[in-house]
Amino acid sequence: MTTASIASPDLLEKTPKAPLGRLLRSELRWVLRRPRTLAAFGVLALVPIGLGVLMSMLDIGGTPVVGGPPMLASLLGNGMVLPLAAMSMAMPLLLPMVISMTAADAIAGESSHGTLRGLLIAPIGRTRLVVVKTVGVAAVSAIAVAVLAVLGITAGVVFTGTTEFTSISGTALSFGEGAGRVGLAAAWVWLQMFAVAAIALALSSLTDHPLVVLAVMMGTLIVFAVLGGIADLSWLHPMLLTTGWMSLIDVIRDPMETAALTEGAARALCYIVIGLSATVARMATKDS
Repeated sequence: MTTASIASPDLLEKTPKAPLGRLLRSELRWVLRRPRTLAAFGVLALVPIGLGVLMSMLDIGGTPVVGGPPMLASLLGNGMVLPLAAMSMAMPLLLPMVISMTAADAIAGESSHGTLRGLLIAPIGRTRLVVVKTVGVAAVSAIAVAVLAVLGITAGVVFTGTTEFTSISGTALSFGEGAGRVGLAAAWVWLQMFAVAAIALALSSLTDHPLVVLAVMMGTLIVFAVLGGIADLSWLHPMLLTTGWMSLIDVIRDPMETAALTEGAARALCYIVIGLSATVARMATKDS
């Protein structure tokens, strides 16, 4: 068989592609078994546990949390608020850092280690490769948020000794209703973090250095937060991903206010479409 026949388009088209399910399983095993990923989950687990300890210490003397945010101030004797407070505290910095690190390793990390070229010439398909990498980052995002939510509920029940949930409006809700609110909040936070992941993946496809992706992504989010705090730039706020992140507190109002949450979800979806489209476009021409 000649070299020309080996490289012919007809034969390349007939080359069987690896099953998508096997690719996804391999990617998930690789991502979730990395020590840095496990270490990141461990750090995230400290957030709800630390809040639970703080809540129990303050509750000993019946000391209110003076001057703190409303969600933190409502922690005393209200353990179901703890997972929401944990997610709210991790959203500005800790969660985006974990997600950006994972997205940076997904493509830029592979490129820096010289393994991306093999993936690009393998019978996978570049769009399928982006799908596999996206699923891996999305899984890490989901587990990261789940760690905060599940451990938050557990710590809240343990440290308060009750499953009662009182909304920030003063309404008593059942454990099931409280858990539902926490689940809704977790889904909303995951969507915001998936938007961060989509943009980080696009950046990751442009460089061979994972630290560049992490630095640019975190710097961008910090700039967004600063711009979001300038009232004269109110016309720009609807375009900033971080706008509305603090509206997570609306989940524990009764009745629940959904306007800001819906707007934030729509904004995150726009960033997801832009980020993943840019990643697919770049990977279509990437050769190393």
